[in-house]
Amino acid sequence: MKLLISLLFCFSMLFSQNLIPTQTYIASGGVTDLVLKDKLLYISTEASIIDVFDLSTSELINSIKVPKVKDFIGDLINAKIYSIDVINDKIILVAQGEKGFRNIYEYVNKKLVPIITIDKRMYIAKVKYLNKDSIIFGLLTNQIFVYNLKEKKFLWEVQASQSKFSSFALNEDKSKIIVADESGALKQLNTKDGKIQKIYSGLNVDNIFQVDIKNGIIITAGQDRRCAIYEKYNQYYKKADFLIYSAGLSPSGKLAGFANNEENDVTIFNTKTKKELYTLKGHKMTLTNILFKNENELYSSSDDNEVYYWKLK
Repeated sequence: MKLLISLLFCFSMLFSQNLIPTQTYIASGGVTDLVLKDKLLYISTEASIIDVFDLSTSELINSIKVPKVKDFIGDLINAKIYSIDVINDKIILVAQGEKGFRNIYEYVNKKLVPIITIDKRMYIAKVKYLNKDSIIFGLLTNQIFVYNLKEKKFLWEVQASQSKFSSFALNEDKSKIIVADESGALKQLNTKDGKIQKIYSGLNVDNIFQVDIKNGIIITAGQDRRCAIYEKYNQYYKKADFLIYSAGLSPSGKLAGFANNEENDVTIFNTKTKKELYTLKGHKMTLTNILFKNENELYSSSDDNEVYYWKLK
């Protein structure tokens, strides 16, 4: 009997534990980006709206609207919000503009202030704060810019590569930016001057949809169905059953999550041991974000209007 119990225990350790969401937040439209700041969850959508939830009460406390835009036949349509970030009481965002170009707005003192408009004719994909006075953003052409909000001028610009831009991630002190593109190689730039410091390659062989960095560990979400981990002495990839559209790391970098299959499941694994610990089930559409709150809690979103909250233990 003892032998049987031991065998069953060992067998169970080979498989991850299935989990369902602990809670669901309903956004105004398809979710594009998530930011967690000071017990508030900011959710950007395709419906011209950023929803703000108070996590202590789970209540929607604000819905920030951006201007609608005219389509090619002149009809007003919702402006998709591609990217958001938060610092102090300010929000920076990239929103759809007319003729395919995109705008950057800053929401401050309950007002939406234009920062970069379609007059600049930029195809902006993502924006983040470097500090309260400066932002960093990337174009689909893989140009990276730093712009000073106070002085209203560009501080530097660099062409990260000739490949189409996908995404970027900043390290904790925002001294480094990791740029992902369709080449499968990652470029590490110094945010002070834009100089390329390092190139990570060899694990992904196609477009990288998303990238994250925590505690010196880098994770990728690849079109080649590879979720790559770059660490100083530990580099490898995990293979998925489908294109990996999203991936994220816990604050310590010990845990990672990636979209694993056509059923939109999320696999949580230990980056040191490579062991798969949990399978998060429930999403009905393609994953857009995996955002860890800590080592035990995370949020995930997909192309629909549902954001799931998960407890791992």
